[in-house]
Amino acid sequence: MTTQPSQNSDQTKETFVSVNSSLSLSRMGCGTWAWGNRFLWGYDQTMDLDLQQVFNLAVSRGVILFDTGDSYGTGTLKGRSETLLGKFTQEYQGPNQDKICIATKLAAYPWRWTRHSMVEAGKASAQRLGRNIDLVQMHWPTANYFPWQEWPLLDGLGDLYEQGLVKGVGLSNYGPQRLKQIVKKFAERDIPIVTLQIQYSLLSTYPVVELGVKEVCDELGVQLIAYSPLALGLLTGKYQENGKVPRGFRGLFFRQMLPKIRPLLQGLEDIATQRQKTMAQVAINWCICKGFIPIPGAKNYQQMEQNLGAMGWRLSEGEVMELDKLTQKIDKQMVQNPFQTK
Repeated sequence: MTTQPSQNSDQTKETFVSVNSSLSLSRMGCGTWAWGNRFLWGYDQTMDLDLQQVFNLAVSRGVILFDTGDSYGTGTLKGRSETLLGKFTQEYQGPNQDKICIATKLAAYPWRWTRHSMVEAGKASAQRLGRNIDLVQMHWPTANYFPWQEWPLLDGLGDLYEQGLVKGVGLSNYGPQRLKQIVKKFAERDIPIVTLQIQYSLLSTYPVVELGVKEVCDELGVQLIAYSPLALGLLTGKYQENGKVPRGFRGLFFRQMLPKIRPLLQGLEDIATQRQKTMAQVAINWCICKGFIPIPGAKNYQQMEQNLGAMGWRLSEGEVMELDKLTQKIDKQMVQNPFQTK
C-alpha cells in the first residue's frame, strides 16, 4: 500500500491512499448513513439539495471517498443513499471529477444466503448508482449467529470482483481472527481484501485495543476505515449535559453518555482551543493519526466544511498520547456493533 502526497510538499497534507493498482481512496471520506435514514437521522427528501452541496464541496476539496450501503434507506426509500450518490456523481462537474470513489456495503440479510444473491445485490446497487461500484464491502459478518450463511455471501463478493464489476473488495465489522481466515481463502482466488471498516473513535477503541486488529491489518496490507469517528455526534462539542440533545434514540443515549465522558470532552476542548480547531476536527484528526481513514457524515455544507478542517495537519505525538490516556480513564459505554467478530 502506498501513500500519494498531494502537490504540497508538506507530508501532513497527503491526499490519497492507493489500496490497489486501480483504486485510490482519500485520506478522509464521507459517510452517508444519514442520507436516507429516517429513524436515527431524521432524513427527509427536502434535505437533498443540502446533501448535493455536501457532495460537491467534498469532491472539489479532495474528499472523493463516499461510503454507503444498500440498507441505507428502507421501505419507499430503499437504497436512497445509493440513488442520491448516483445522481450527484452524474451531475457533478469540477475538480477530482474522475477520482470519485463510491464504496458500498451489501447487507447480509436473512434472505440472502447464496453467492448469486450477493452478485445480484451488487448489480442492483450499481443500477441505483448508475455506475459500477468501486469498493464493495460485506456490511457485517454472520459468524456470530448464522455461520453457514457467511462464506456463500463472501464468495459472491469475490465473484463481483472476478467479473470486473468492482475494483476492490473490503469487509466491515470483522476482527483479526476472522479477517485472517478470509484473507487466506480469498488469496486462493487471487483476490486481495483491501479494506476493513470498523466502529472506531475516541469512545470506541475496542477492536484495536482489545482485539489488536490494527497490527493484523498492517501485517496483511489492509487499510482500516473508521466509521462513526464522532461517536454519533457525541464528540462534536455541540451537545451539553443540561442542554439540547437530538430527538429520539440519540437524545436518550446522549443523556446517559454525556456525564460519563466529561473528562474526555474537556480534553478535546482544551486541545481544540490551543489548535484553533473545533472538537470535531481534533477527534477526526486523531483517527487519521492512528492510520485510519475516517468517514464522518455530513448533512449540510457547514458540517462538511468543518470536517474538511480536520485535514492538512496532524496532532503532535504528545496530543495523541493525552487523548489516548483520556479514553482509558473514562467509563466507556459506547454501544459496540453486536456483529463485530474477533
